[in-house]
Amino acid sequence: MSSSRKKILFLVTEDWYFCSHRLPLAIAAREAGYDVCVATRVQAHGDRIRGAGLTLLPISMRRRSKNPFSELKAIFELVNIYRREKPDVVHHVALKPVLYGSIAAWLVNVAVSVNAIAGLGFVFSSQSKRAELLQPVIRTLFRWLLNRDQSYVILQNPDDAQMLVEAGILGRDRVVLIRGSGVDLQQFNFEPEPISGNRPVVMLVSRMLWDKGVGEFVAAAKILQNSGVRADFVLVGEGDSDNPACISTAHLEQWRDEGVVEWWGRLGDISEVLGQANIVCLPSYREGLPKVLLEAASKGRAIVATDVPGCREVVRQGENGVLVPARDPEALAKAIENLIKNVELRESMGKRGRKIAEAEFSVDKVVDQTLALYQELLN
Repeated sequence: MSSSRKKILFLVTEDWYFCSHRLPLAIAAREAGYDVCVATRVQAHGDRIRGAGLTLLPISMRRRSKNPFSELKAIFELVNIYRREKPDVVHHVALKPVLYGSIAAWLVNVAVSVNAIAGLGFVFSSQSKRAELLQPVIRTLFRWLLNRDQSYVILQNPDDAQMLVEAGILGRDRVVLIRGSGVDLQQFNFEPEPISGNRPVVMLVSRMLWDKGVGEFVAAAKILQNSGVRADFVLVGEGDSDNPACISTAHLEQWRDEGVVEWWGRLGDISEVLGQANIVCLPSYREGLPKVLLEAASKGRAIVATDVPGCREVVRQGENGVLVPARDPEALAKAIENLIKNVELRESMGKRGRKIAEAEFSVDKVVDQTLALYQELLN
């Protein structure tokens, strides 16, 4: 390796998340002349990361660990990695890597820290006691770690930026707005919706978490079935045991066995899966900028989502979909029913969604913006 080449180190907790959300960026950075390392918990995607020409650095950090000794060990593991690798830029992705990685970068004096917060997540969206207790701790750590010189925060929507700045957590000069991780317009090609007869497919593709609105989706399905509306309601995805909002497999199987929804589990080719939908739904409580909605728009599907940060960045009311209040199964059911009964409206929304994806959310646009940020900060 030439000593003149700058090095970027990505820190992401899970290898699958890195591959689904940051791999194109890392490959583009390598092709732009950077040495690129990826520190992540290796499960099933190590070969794919290495095969892309990236240096893989396995770590032991877990998202849901509560053991204080394990947490300290994880921070010192990062300190040792940063000290050994000597990155010019560290790019931390998601809440825990941002916090722990920023501590390590401060201790090692890394030149530039880029902190990508893909949404304020469980701590800020959940109404649980645990989230309520964690919020002041996270706010204090953010103020301390993320406002230092050469530390910058990528946020995916203006609502999150406004909230963190107005709360005094982030200085406005620390914030960079890059809208999501983008969508591959060729992989998620426009495709007319399938001919479904009188049973269109209404689909929710996500990790099976309560704060993704899965419970509200099932409740809306019950409402519509009880009122005689004919449609197939499909959940695609699996639980995430490291997330406090995880829905158990037993609960998902119960819904399936009751005949309320079909549960297809986790599937590999999401473009093919979305091609089987007539309507895509995401009744989430809060998002950064949900990738699945970009993918649905790119495929040409009408969308029903909640009027919350992140979702309303993608869904334009009445243009490419419908926005409803969060935690409101009745409003969700009404919006879905309207689209079930109006094929022409679905088709026009799908075409408009594709145009929005092409104009605003291509993965190439996101990659170019992020590489320009690296160059600006290094200069």
